[in-house]
Amino acid sequence: MNESLVKLRTYVYIDSLQPQLAEYIATVSQGFPPVPGNSCLWVEVSPGMAIHQYTDIALKATQVHLAQQVVEREFGSMVIHHRDQSDVIESGNTVLRNLNAQASDRKHCEITWQEIIRGMTSDHTMLVNRSERRGSMMLPGESMFILETEPAGYIVYAANQAEKAANINLVDVKAVGAYGRLTISGREADVEEAAAAAIAAVQNPAST
Repeated sequence: MNESLVKLRTYVYIDSLQPQLAEYIATVSQGFPPVPGNSCLWVEVSPGMAIHQYTDIALKATQVHLAQQVVEREFGSMVIHHRDQSDVIESGNTVLRNLNAQASDRKHCEITWQEIIRGMTSDHTMLVNRSERRGSMMLPGESMFILETEPAGYIVYAANQAEKAANINLVDVKAVGAYGRLTISGREADVEEAAAAAIAAVQNPAST
């Protein structure tokens, strides 16, 4: 493998997975599901097939567990986690050394869409729940915040920080592919607070 051809797209460290996000990842991952409070690292590289090599490096470096690996032609991503933050950080540092990269070399996160829709109608919430929901149910009358980012992986950090900030429902988190998408719902004031936290998160994502 020619390491010089591999580009770091996303590198995001989460110190403590919030309950809804941890359970959401557990329902969609095919690997070892995390539990609330675990630290977590999301890494995305291009081209996609290269992620196998860096997954192997991360897992051999410490005792971290692999929650998810997605291999597409253009992008590949992995999610590792552990109760011990130092294990996750060390595995991440080992991956960076093998990439001859620093976390700051990751692709800058762009917000491609953000919007709050207030007082959702029952028709609208029904369609969202049926077609866009993997997490909590959205109820009529609630407000909805939607956020789209590029690269996709940053949306996970946005979701975690939104859940930390306010009492909201995590409706959906799509973090693979070209764009990441987050959908949350709740009372208007809570959604506004969570939206602000999510936007701030992707503008300054954590690396350690």
